[in-house]
Amino acid sequence: MNSGAVLEVVGLCGGYGGETVLQGVDLAIAPGEIVAVIGRNGVGKSTLMRTLAGLLRPTAGRILFDGRDATAESADRRARAGVGYIPQGRDVFPSLTVRENLMVGEVAGAGRSTPDYEAVHRFFPILKERARQRAGTLSGGQQQQLAIGRAMIGAPKLMLLDEPSEGIQPSIVKDIARNVRALNRQTGVAVLLVEQNLDLIVSMAERGYVMEKGRVVASLSREEITSRDAVRRHLTI
Repeated sequence: MNSGAVLEVVGLCGGYGGETVLQGVDLAIAPGEIVAVIGRNGVGKSTLMRTLAGLLRPTAGRILFDGRDATAESADRRARAGVGYIPQGRDVFPSLTVRENLMVGEVAGAGRSTPDYEAVHRFFPILKERARQRAGTLSGGQQQQLAIGRAMIGAPKLMLLDEPSEGIQPSIVKDIARNVRALNRQTGVAVLLVEQNLDLIVSMAERGYVMEKGRVVASLSREEITSRDAVRRHLTI
C-alpha cells in the first residue's frame, strides 16, 4: 500500500449490471499530482471514473482515499471527504442559474471548507458575468467551466475530470487546461484526468496510465506523457 497516496486503487473490478468492465485496475496518485488515464474508446476509462466517484459499486478490489478505505462509501460521502467529480458531458443543472449551480457545490465542502466564490470567478470570469443566466443556455465550453467551478466550491483534495475537452472548441480547451494547471499549483488539488485529446494530455499531465480491456497495462513517465508520439501510439485505434 502507498500510504502517502491521496488515491490508491487496488485490484478494482466492476461494471454495469452483469457486465464486468474493470478487470482488476491498480493505480495510485500522490497529493498534488496531475495524472492521465489514456487508452482507446471502450476500454473502461469512464467506468473507472464513475466507480471512483461512487456512482457504480465495485464487485472486487479496494479504493483508498487519503489512506481510508472508501470502497463501500456512497458518492455523497466521497464528495464530502474531498472528491470532486466532473463527469463526461458536464451534467450541470440546466434550469438553475450559474450561481445556483455553484451553490450546489457547497454541499461537498460543508463543515470542511468555506466556499470561495472569488477564486472560482478569478479562474473563470465568465461565471461571474453569467451568474444569473440559466446554465442550460450556456455554450458547451462555458458549461464545462461551470462544472469545474462547482467542484472547486467544495475545495476538493482530488478532482476527477472525465473527458473535459469533449464537444468544446480548441481555444476553450486551452483555457481549461491552463486554469486546471493553475488551480493545481495554487491549491495542491490532485487531478485524475481521463482524456482522448492529445494536446490536452501532453499539456496537463505529469505522468499517466494506459488502459486496455479494463486493466492498466502500462505506466507513462513524465517524459513519455509529454511526448506526442508516445501518447498517440496508445490512443490510435
